[in-house]
Amino acid sequence: PWMEPIVLPRSLLPLLLPWFLSTTYSWNGRYMIVWSGGLAFVLENFKLAESLSLLSFSITLCPRTVFLLYPSLSVLLFLHYSLISSYGKTSWELSVQVDQRDGDEGMRFKLRVKGDLHIGGLMLKLVEKIKAPQDWSDHALWWDQRSCWLLKTHWTLDKYGVQADADLRYTPQHKPLCLQLPNMKTVKLTVSYSAVVFKTVAEICRALNIRRPEELSLLKPPDDPSKKKKKKDKNPALDDILDMDSISGGSPLYSKTMVPTYDPENGTPASATSLWFGDNPLTSSQPNLPPAELSKMYQQLSMVDKAIINAGWLDSSRSLMEQGIGEDDRLQLRFKYHCFFDLNPKYDAVRITQLYEQARWSILLEEIDCTEEEMLMFASLQYHICKMTMSTEPLDFSNEPEMDEVEAALSNLEVTLEGGNTDRILEDITDVPKLADSLKLFRPKRLTLRPFKEYWFVFKDTTISYYKNKETASGEPIEQLHLRGCEVVPDVNVTDKKFGIKLLLPVADGMNEVYIRCDNETQYSKWKAACTLASKGKTMAYSSYRSEVKNIQSFLQMKSLAPPPGQAAPDLDAMEMNAECFVSPRYTKKYKTKQVGVYLQYRLTARILEAHQNIARLSLNEAKMRFIQAWQSLPEFGIKYYIVRFRGSKKDELMGISYNRLIRIDMSTGLPVTTWRFANMRQWNVNWEIRQVAIEFDQNVSIAFSCVSCDCKVVHEYIGGYIFLSTRSKDQNETLDEELFHKLTGGQE
Repeated sequence: PWMEPIVLPRSLLPLLLPWFLSTTYSWNGRYMIVWSGGLAFVLENFKLAESLSLLSFSITLCPRTVFLLYPSLSVLLFLHYSLISSYGKTSWELSVQVDQRDGDEGMRFKLRVKGDLHIGGLMLKLVEKIKAPQDWSDHALWWDQRSCWLLKTHWTLDKYGVQADADLRYTPQHKPLCLQLPNMKTVKLTVSYSAVVFKTVAEICRALNIRRPEELSLLKPPDDPSKKKKKKDKNPALDDILDMDSISGGSPLYSKTMVPTYDPENGTPASATSLWFGDNPLTSSQPNLPPAELSKMYQQLSMVDKAIINAGWLDSSRSLMEQGIGEDDRLQLRFKYHCFFDLNPKYDAVRITQLYEQARWSILLEEIDCTEEEMLMFASLQYHICKMTMSTEPLDFSNEPEMDEVEAALSNLEVTLEGGNTDRILEDITDVPKLADSLKLFRPKRLTLRPFKEYWFVFKDTTISYYKNKETASGEPIEQLHLRGCEVVPDVNVTDKKFGIKLLLPVADGMNEVYIRCDNETQYSKWKAACTLASKGKTMAYSSYRSEVKNIQSFLQMKSLAPPPGQAAPDLDAMEMNAECFVSPRYTKKYKTKQVGVYLQYRLTARILEAHQNIARLSLNEAKMRFIQAWQSLPEFGIKYYIVRFRGSKKDELMGISYNRLIRIDMSTGLPVTTWRFANMRQWNVNWEIRQVAIEFDQNVSIAFSCVSCDCKVVHEYIGGYIFLSTRSKDQNETLDEELFHKLTGGQE
């Protein structure tokens, strides 16, 4: 058992000291690892020796002998390794807190374990000691100090690095989460706190019956201690929590028996969404809030404020608990990537409704800028949707029309072969269409108020050339404008017959502004569609040119406040709703400075009803789709702002990330400086040591920046996410390549 200590004479100490000094060692709380003569020795349970106050440091020569040094006595003691063996060899006590699912008080247990015990064995040992008759299959071990799950049950404690000072929790992986949906309603449902957020969002969307979950993510709103009390009594109606688990009759909505089946040929769901869960409360639009409640929610946001909010997106490659999310936290489910693929009214009732609600709130709270004319157009669509929603007729989404692209293509081909006309014209690849018109041009310069000047414009490929007049068009142009990579911003007021296009052309030192003025709606639609395609590097021969022209014309028609020909003026008494509910508080306040009292309500109602006459025949889903399309046509649509600092710069700037481009923005003026398109991107990478994102584009253009308002992982995930979404196609049968997503968006792990 014990071996008598051997005391060496002090005269031998100088002989042993050189060898002792050549030995290196490390100490981590439980192990001492000693290197000497090319060999490594490990001494475990070192705290025992400390408690005996036997040493200042120690080294090991062989598995069963320990050297202990007393500097004060200048002697070297030899103790047999049985000193440690008598204590229990390599075992130690591990503390584990057990969490109960139903709110019962937790229990704490101490288990004697060894480093070679695997996680599965530890959980089995723990359950045997608890002796509680319940299902423990959903429980897993959580390590508080490291903020990580111990989910690999075949790993040992040594491999995870679990030591005697570790504090583990045996807790359920699935827990309730309060989630604010895009319609501002809060739902409570059970989700996985151990799976990565990408999988958790897919689980949530499956429970809520939302297709394409890769477009959504979870946002944690920024903490504002000064406004906590104000937020609590903002709007009691918004605090009503809908328990999704109770709606499903006790079984979770993400049960495998409720997963829809898909047609193996075309990949569409075999049944309509309304048939999956019956009457879904999430397919109905929420009524507009009273103006007083809306004004409480409204906060005027600068680009910097938006950058702070956008920093709250959760990391898709980590779990909720790893990011500090607990059961008391409230998260927001939002469409993160503004690239909406395969919107089908027949199968996407919930998805379209929630997308409409996110667009509606972004307009009402002015998270995105729009003109007065556009605000009235959005107000008329909201009024129409509210009116349709309150109708007593039940909604049957299974009868929604669906376009089968294969059948449509075969039909067009059949008509073409028979010599008939078809809506789709097969373009001759050798004949690139072009536009030629007399338009007005204006280049803004400092200290000048020069008006628009008329020129002869020719649009071909992705270039605009303009000449002094039509007769000189055969010669050299005054200037050529190359539109690839430019920004195309509408400058339109239908009421005032103003149809302008603002072009921001990329140059070496920033962006050049060019304004083009068209004469009428038809001319504007053609040129605006051509400029939009050219900015993406596509010509008018591209198949989507005609549909782009039709969408612009439809958008202009909705913005028109004049009633259609032959239609009587609207009856103002027919509108039973408060017109101020459909416009932003700032617009209402601005309008009150011009109008007084009841006349304000009267005038605002009149303008909304005038705009409503153009869309009065739309169905409920058509109106929602029109609202979404109009939202997508706004210049700032889908742009998320972040504060960054570019390499070599000494000042902070804004980076705007959209579904197809990156925008460098001057923070002081809010104007774009340079635009880089994803289509021209060659590669991007992240230096995780200095947290810097580097991107290379065509023509030897490269940029690098570090993120100020958030971690660079957030921006990296946004870029990689949009690249991932561009790889989707309808023949994938809605299966996602999760491995590819994590390769494009993951970090250094």
